[in-house]
Amino acid sequence: KMLLLSVDLGCSDEILTITALLSVENPFYRPRDKQAQADMKKAKFHQAEGDHLTLLAVYKAWEASKFSNPWCFENFVQARSMRRAQDVRKQLVTIMDRYKLDILSAGKNYKKICMAITAGFFTNAAKKHPQEGYLTLVDQNPVYIHPSSAVFNKNPEWVIYHELVLTTKEYMRNIMVIDAKWLIELAPSFYKRADPNKMTKAKRMEKIEPLFDRFNPKDAWRLSRRKG
Repeated sequence: KMLLLSVDLGCSDEILTITALLSVENPFYRPRDKQAQADMKKAKFHQAEGDHLTLLAVYKAWEASKFSNPWCFENFVQARSMRRAQDVRKQLVTIMDRYKLDILSAGKNYKKICMAITAGFFTNAAKKHPQEGYLTLVDQNPVYIHPSSAVFNKNPEWVIYHELVLTTKEYMRNIMVIDAKWLIELAPSFYKRADPNKMTKAKRMEKIEPLFDRFNPKDAWRLSRRKG
């Protein structure tokens, strides 16, 4: 869905790259004896919008270096992960060509890219908790921003995450800052504006809730109830 909407939004070129990078091992590495250096190099790629656009920035810089291995070494980026992502991207381009889907660039219009990602991962939304961490919108599970994220310590109000990783806490990996309105615009069959007259004060602050679905059991929409 993310790729399909990206064609309509005119950002399929960037979404192809992001999709490819999300499908491979994390390209950043931190050698134990050079962690501070690695973190400084990675911080240069950090984008305010979050990790998806950070990955895009890394790929574009690697592309500008003519896909150089020494560039990867200097920037603490795993050349093997980047080459795999490049291969995945080529395969996706072939599929797009086969179905005559346009490959269009959004240039610096990052909002379009963020909206396409939101459309694909709207079930992975989370809102900042007043005390600490975040709560997933779907299951109200407590989750936290992974320390490796570009938005760690930035505390955005609303985010989309690519996956959850359980260590000492449940951490969100590959996080993007979103506007809550996008959830209602891009997934109207899943989210709606909550009725302020039927909520506690705390709930009123959240303003979004999943839709009631009369065709399925009450909790069928919860990710924990889905098979596969």
